[in-house]
Amino acid sequence: GRADHQVKIRGFRIEPGEIEKTLTDHPDVAHTVVVAHEDQPGTTRLIAYVVADTDVTPGDLREFARRRLPDYMLPSAFVTLDRLPLTDNGKLDRAALPAPGPAVRADAPSREPRTARERLLGALFAQALGVDRVGCDDDFFALGGDSIVSIRLVSLARSAGVGFAVRDVFEQRTVAGLAEVAEELALSTPEADESGTGIVEPTPIMRWFDARGGGIDAFHQAMLLEVPPDLGKERLTSAVQVLVDHHDALRLTRTPGGPDGRSWSLEVGPVGSVSAVDLVHRVDLGGADVDEALVRVQVQAAAARLSTERGLLLQAVWFDAGPARPGRLLFLVNHLVVDGVSWRILLPDLIAAWEAVGLGRTPRLDPVGTSLRRWSRLLAAEARQPARVAEATLWADLLTAADPPLTAGPLDPVRDTVGRARALTLSLPPGVTTPLLTTVPAAFHAGVNDVLLTALGLAVAQWRRGHARGRHTAALVDVEGHGREEIVEGTELSRTVGWFTSLYPVRLDPGPLVWEEVVDGSGPALGQALKRVKEQLRSLPDRGMGFGLLRHLNPETGQQLAGLGVPQLGFNYLGRFPSAGTSVVPGNPAWTVASETGLLSGADPATALAHGLEVNSMVRDAPDGPWLEAVWTWAPDLWPEQHVRVLAEQWFQAIRGLVRHGDRSGTGGHTPSDFPLTELSQHDIEQLEAAWRIQK
Repeated sequence: GRADHQVKIRGFRIEPGEIEKTLTDHPDVAHTVVVAHEDQPGTTRLIAYVVADTDVTPGDLREFARRRLPDYMLPSAFVTLDRLPLTDNGKLDRAALPAPGPAVRADAPSREPRTARERLLGALFAQALGVDRVGCDDDFFALGGDSIVSIRLVSLARSAGVGFAVRDVFEQRTVAGLAEVAEELALSTPEADESGTGIVEPTPIMRWFDARGGGIDAFHQAMLLEVPPDLGKERLTSAVQVLVDHHDALRLTRTPGGPDGRSWSLEVGPVGSVSAVDLVHRVDLGGADVDEALVRVQVQAAAARLSTERGLLLQAVWFDAGPARPGRLLFLVNHLVVDGVSWRILLPDLIAAWEAVGLGRTPRLDPVGTSLRRWSRLLAAEARQPARVAEATLWADLLTAADPPLTAGPLDPVRDTVGRARALTLSLPPGVTTPLLTTVPAAFHAGVNDVLLTALGLAVAQWRRGHARGRHTAALVDVEGHGREEIVEGTELSRTVGWFTSLYPVRLDPGPLVWEEVVDGSGPALGQALKRVKEQLRSLPDRGMGFGLLRHLNPETGQQLAGLGVPQLGFNYLGRFPSAGTSVVPGNPAWTVASETGLLSGADPATALAHGLEVNSMVRDAPDGPWLEAVWTWAPDLWPEQHVRVLAEQWFQAIRGLVRHGDRSGTGGHTPSDFPLTELSQHDIEQLEAAWRIQK
């Protein structure tokens, strides 16, 4: 009978009876009823009416419920009554329930901060997530946080003098939890041997790229920004000089003939070794508007000026529109020294330095923790540790399992190059992307990657069936990560610029499902598929960091793994980026992403493709909400465009199906990896959840 009163609030389907059962477990509560109250059209909140045996307060009831219920099931108001109103037939008279007090904002904090540290962390949570307010008990990941945003949170906290690790964010998840484990940071200066200058060991991703051939100089990423009219070339040059002096990677050189017999070596030059005068350029628009054709010309010219051997790794091109109109700034960096996380460091630092210069102050950027040089040395040592070497068997087993071909022939490094690749871009609107980032991962205690990769596994299996490629349900996929996992004690990379990306194979096997059930989100099998893929991803130690170490930095295991299979598909989720017209730094409307274009990239056309088919996705935070953007890139001699389009659309269909599934009552739940200190099986967990009706 409770299904008659099932309600949906903020995307969650809720059984009020479950909340009532929890509240009556309070020793002083005799009776309770929970109803959905609509203060105004479209605004619904949960109200708990309670008959208590003592003078228990609404605050006591809220705290009792908070410790036992997920946030989305917590009533927004508790009304104490002497007795529940009944009809003549002895049933609850819902119409006679008194009106609740003033509405609490749906996005109001679940609890006011008790300490200065909680107030500080609440503000930092909101800044990192791009929301107005965060409650002390609100789940960071349920609000749209992910691994990259967690790095941003760690960086913001360190700037405010509070220290905790990314791992702590994943384990604690809330302001209250982090406040208990965070530490006050003392101001310190780097030790002499931690200056960051000197020889740098190549990271695994650098070795991986080198093996693909093609030139490194043209390999870049770039962003086009709308900037204040008074940007000024001299002021910009001063700010860029601060940037290259502060971040070691921007002073890197790559020269042939390394001392250990390798074909090239890397070295970070001392502060002042790179002059910003060579990096900053001005284009006078003469009253004309910026258009995409002009931007493309300047991107090509800027990329041509890059030289890793001469240490020219950055180009800043100011499109001067005059004193009355905002200009544009093309900020282009060689990919050898930048990744998705680095952009979230460089742009705010550039703006901070520019503003300080304009005020006549000496720019003081937040300190960097672990240098690129030290991290690269730690990775080289870690690749030879016995515990890490023992992982080689896991990776070898994963790569040798069956992976039937998706195409008629294999990838050809001579024929299938970046210059011949084709691309297709598709997007999902906020109505799908918002629950994809929040309610679905929260319901399954998962991450956004878990949901996206589950959908990809389902789509590939369906594509196989529809294109006579068998009924194999598993897919071997190369997955990119941010590569900043805390695998060495005492390291801190939230403020370190560089190319840290990790790349590792994953075998996705969601199991056999009926495609119609996937699309409409019906049936329990879809939830089981997500749980299965989530556990497959969690079974890989340190989010796959070890594979790159063993494959590229350990000669013995590297030779073993090099002879095994290579995934046919590549996957990368870059996290959240501002869209056109959105501020680069929250609260600074003078610097926004330009409307002409956003994040750009380029490479030497002769570079071999790493996979026959890749999907690179990101979320663009637009004024109307987040949009998931997916760029599919493929080798045209292997993949017909129609085949790619079908797979891309099936991936989106599977994502929509998972969102629909998460919207259904009774979906979600935990998996064994959520309880690392126990040996519960999935069946054990589901039995407990069924008994206790907990599906947070």
